[in-house]
Amino acid sequence: MAKQSKTAISPTREQDYPAWYQEVIKASDMAENSPVRGCMVIKPWGYAIWENIMQQMDVLFKETGVKNAYFPLFIPLSYLEKEAEHVEGFAKECAVVTHHRLEPDGKGGLKPAGELAEPLIVRPTSETIIGESMARWTTSYRDLPLLLNQWANVVRWEMRTRMFLRTSEFLWQEGHTAHATAREAKERTMQMLDVYTKFVQECLAMPVIRGRKTVAERFPGADDTTCIEAMMQDKRALQAGTSHFLGQNFAKSSEIKFQNEEGQEAYAWTTSWGTSTRMIGGIIMVHSDDDGLVLPPRIAPAHAVIMPILKKGDDNREVMESARGLKDVLEGKLYHGRKINIEIDDRDTGGARGWDWVKKGVPVRIELGPRDIEQNMVSVARRDQAVNEKQSINREEFISEFTNILDNIQDTLFNRAIAFRKENTFEIDDKKAFYKIYQKARGYKNGAFVMAHWCGSQDCESTIKDHLSVTIRCIPFDSPVEEGSCICCGNSSSRRVLFAKAY
Repeated sequence: MAKQSKTAISPTREQDYPAWYQEVIKASDMAENSPVRGCMVIKPWGYAIWENIMQQMDVLFKETGVKNAYFPLFIPLSYLEKEAEHVEGFAKECAVVTHHRLEPDGKGGLKPAGELAEPLIVRPTSETIIGESMARWTTSYRDLPLLLNQWANVVRWEMRTRMFLRTSEFLWQEGHTAHATAREAKERTMQMLDVYTKFVQECLAMPVIRGRKTVAERFPGADDTTCIEAMMQDKRALQAGTSHFLGQNFAKSSEIKFQNEEGQEAYAWTTSWGTSTRMIGGIIMVHSDDDGLVLPPRIAPAHAVIMPILKKGDDNREVMESARGLKDVLEGKLYHGRKINIEIDDRDTGGARGWDWVKKGVPVRIELGPRDIEQNMVSVARRDQAVNEKQSINREEFISEFTNILDNIQDTLFNRAIAFRKENTFEIDDKKAFYKIYQKARGYKNGAFVMAHWCGSQDCESTIKDHLSVTIRCIPFDSPVEEGSCICCGNSSSRRVLFAKAY
């Protein structure tokens, strides 16, 4: 039996996928658990990834006319109560503020005091509070459309938490728009889903399936929810973004009214759409390996690290000057409109130095020593390739090709994820085969995306969810009309839907 090569992350994906995920976060120094249950501290390396996500998505939003704003963290309970379906959907996740101060309890501690006249909900989402502002800002059709976005934190009191994927507090963006017609609102809903698709696929290198949620899986209070779903390496689905057509439900509860071109009073049509730091969890689970984090270059905090080879007792000034010169030249370039960032690591830590950067997922590692300088070469390793795979490249050639190398890494990661999803997506028409594939779906190697027929019944949808913990992730937009039999009850069906276990 061949001896298994040692990996930087233990346990490996195959041994314990959830534990591997947590170890990748720890080894890459991205985040750590907070003293507050269910919350996390995002460390500089992890927050830099989020900053790059924010900056690049913000550009895409603004290209569609969206403007940023900020709304209160606290929402009066009465605002949520105006939209019954909405409050029911979030009730179990709400954190509630009932007092406005603390006072001594007479036992050396503190106790809540100053009970509020009305409880305040810590923002789980902002449709109702933003709707209140929209109602005040809208009197005429000339005031529309309102195209708003905010970058914020939200609180949803989760019982089972996992860093980046599901925490009680998380960072996100939430877009909210109001329109004069249903057609405009529906077009905006799809436009923002297009923006998410473009960003997630082109910047995060995560291929997605676009589709519509079932009634049971819709955002609470929405008329329609569209989404993008990505496959993780354990073959579970991650919802990477959603865009909701809210109809006039929130406009009516918030009194968002305007005078139309005919001089009649009408309710606006609204949308909302959002993504969050769970995208970072997606990046980890789509691209990383048993040696640590693997980052797509377009969102990596550093595009490369230069590790000068320094010898004790020698004059290493020439090596350091060469390293700084290479850094300056590379940082003089732009990569997809973003300034290139290069780290220099001159620590005397032997092989541990290189492994630190492998685990952090930096796309390119460069070693530079006296012999390289003499031969005008650099030693280059790519994070999308085997850790011990290095290539010696002429310095000028490397400089001229650097952005192409980054693009090649980006494309490799995307194509690898596409191939993985294709290998693990199946069309199944037999109920026993369908149940079997998910009953075995434990661990890293099992599970799948399954395209199967569904009759449209919520009873069948909930039966499968109860039996297998499998949900209909979406009704894919590109699922063709075809006759078939429901995978659950056998009744007639006109198209296949996407089933999967999900995060």
